[in-house]
Amino acid sequence: MSAGEFIPGTAPDKDCTDRAAYGSGSTLDSYIVKTILPAEDEYPNDICPPKYHSRAKIDNFKILEDLTMGGNIAGGVNISCSGTVSGSTGSFSSKTFNISHPTKDNRRLIHGCLEGPEFGVYIRGRVKNREEISFPDYWEGLVDWTTITVNLTPIGAHQNVIVKRFDENKVYLQSKGGMPIDCFYHIYATRKDIPRLEVEPGVDKES
Repeated sequence: MSAGEFIPGTAPDKDCTDRAAYGSGSTLDSYIVKTILPAEDEYPNDICPPKYHSRAKIDNFKILEDLTMGGNIAGGVNISCSGTVSGSTGSFSSKTFNISHPTKDNRRLIHGCLEGPEFGVYIRGRVKNREEISFPDYWEGLVDWTTITVNLTPIGAHQNVIVKRFDENKVYLQSKGGMPIDCFYHIYATRKDIPRLEVEPGVDKES
């Protein structure tokens, strides 16, 4: 046998076992490479079938642009973003906002969200020298007007202000002796554009 002479060998049997990845974690922010495959009808029959990533385990996941999902996010991890998270529903054990402190350096400002047994909305403000409080135009299609409640706080003097009546568009006020009205108001209502919140749902004992 001369040097450099080619000697054909025996190819190992194909092994199509789906194995887990192993090794040390990479600290690089890198793109996931997509393997270039021939067209499906040209893919050879005598090699392992191709696989795509239907499941993945990643320690840290950084998204530089948009993330579009058709399923749910579940787990005990923290999700932090500087953009907008939108969806049809969300369920959390607690909710907060967390922002840079507006007046103190090296501090954050965290507030918890008010919670209640309904999908409620509110408006608030001050009514002065008027006997009516008008709702926003969009409330007609947003809230069940029969669920409206009104809180009034007179300013400067006891005016004995009452809610005389209300309808789909306004709250009508009345003060004792017709004295000028000056008060703060809070008006709450339940949304009607989505199903009512099920406050105490049953739990599957096997789950």
